[in-house]
Amino acid sequence: MGTVKGVRLLVIGTGGTIASAKTEKGYKAQLGIGEILERAGVKRSDGLIIDCWDLLNIDSTLIQPEDWIKIGKAVYESLHNYEGIVITHGTDTLAYTSSALSFILRNLPAPVVLTGSMLPITEPNSDAPGNLKTAIRFAMEGTPGVYVAFRNKIMLGTRVSKVHSLGLNAFQSINYPDIAYLKGDKIIFRHKIQPPAGETVFDPALDPEVAYLRLTPGLSPETFLAVERTVHGIVLEGYGAGGIPYRGRDLLTAVARVAEKKPVLMTTQALYGGVDLTRYEVGRKALEAGVIPAGDMTKEAALTKLMWALGHTRNLDEIREIMKRNVAMELSPELL
Repeated sequence: MGTVKGVRLLVIGTGGTIASAKTEKGYKAQLGIGEILERAGVKRSDGLIIDCWDLLNIDSTLIQPEDWIKIGKAVYESLHNYEGIVITHGTDTLAYTSSALSFILRNLPAPVVLTGSMLPITEPNSDAPGNLKTAIRFAMEGTPGVYVAFRNKIMLGTRVSKVHSLGLNAFQSINYPDIAYLKGDKIIFRHKIQPPAGETVFDPALDPEVAYLRLTPGLSPETFLAVERTVHGIVLEGYGAGGIPYRGRDLLTAVARVAEKKPVLMTTQALYGGVDLTRYEVGRKALEAGVIPAGDMTKEAALTKLMWALGHTRNLDEIREIMKRNVAMELSPELL
């Protein structure tokens, strides 16, 4: 990999498939970042200095909101020493972490790039070396902000979703263009974004007591209310452009009762397009019931943003304003 002289990067390891090796009980995250970089053929030479930090080493299924804060703090405390930071992470919750970090860390002075792999670095034909190469190159040259590097693509951290459980091209940028791609050793920009302005902010206030419910035919008001009693907010994943059923099982009345005291955010099961609660009668009834539309946010951005909003306030009007505000380019302007 070609280098830019005089660049210092930090690679933070959190585990995941990229750090896994085969054991009697299946693959387990156990390799440190130094060994991962060595196996990937990443050379620290010609003025490229890479420091390593093994912050966590766990399967990303085990990642919790408290870990997002731990990772965010590590990034924030390191930023002034590096031109860029790469975070290796398991793929299952990578998009949740990239979204959460985008709200926790704002006005970054350097690129923070998350990556991982679908095949362990210990396996032949692993995608880890290529993904690391893409992440490191963008960390050296890219625009400040939080990003995900996967399969030669650079995607905005709040716009990424995992769309394949096994395929190497596992991540897509949803309702937003890819930022760049790697061709050879060169970053080719496809969508320029304005570098953030202002003082860097580490804002780790999160309330993890948020439930994510998928609307299905037959979902009862009793089930919804039972979940509501245990949490401070709900993301309800609806159908299509959005709406809540009231025929047969009157979920709408239950939602209206909850939305008077707790935020109920509606996203969609459709991958692209987002929610438009003004389009159909069932959507307008949901709006009248107090449901907050999630626009075209990904499910990961919707969940983590509501956690972040609840970490700052329990006032419904204030939460509604936060959810409508474009904090980290998670919303398209026409849907605000």
